[in-house]
Amino acid sequence: MTTTPNTAPVPVHLAGISKKLAPGQPGTKRYQRQFGDALVCVRYRIQPETSRRYTTVEIVVDEKQLPRFQAPNDTPDDMIVALVIAYGETELRQRAKQAGAQWDQSRKVWLLPYGAARKLGLHGRIRAIGE
Repeated sequence: MTTTPNTAPVPVHLAGISKKLAPGQPGTKRYQRQFGDALVCVRYRIQPETSRRYTTVEIVVDEKQLPRFQAPNDTPDDMIVALVIAYGETELRQRAKQAGAQWDQSRKVWLLPYGAARKLGLHGRIRAIGE
C-alpha cells in the first residue's frame, strides 16, 4: 500500500492495469532473468489518484500433481462421471460430446458414462462419480 499526504492508504491491487505482458515481450526481460521459467506475466498498474505506476509480476511459487481419480474396480460402465475439459480444448470436447457427454452448467463439468470416459482416455479428468 502507498500513502500520500492527506489521503488514506491506496491498495496497489486496486490500481487499474494498463498493460499485461507475457514473458519474453519487451518490458519483461529483466524479470525473466530474475525469475526464469517461474515468470507468468508482468503487469503495469496505474493509480491516477496518486500519479503512480506500479510494476507487478506473477510468478509460480508452487507446483503439485493433482491426485488422479481412482475408480473402484467394480465401477459399472454405465455409471455417470463428471469430467473436467477446459473451454479451449475444442477437439476433446467434441469427442466427448460425440460419445454422449452432457454439460452440467451448475457444476461446470461434462457428464459421461464411466465406460465411455475410459474408452476416450479421459480417466485422469474424472473428478466425481455419482447419479
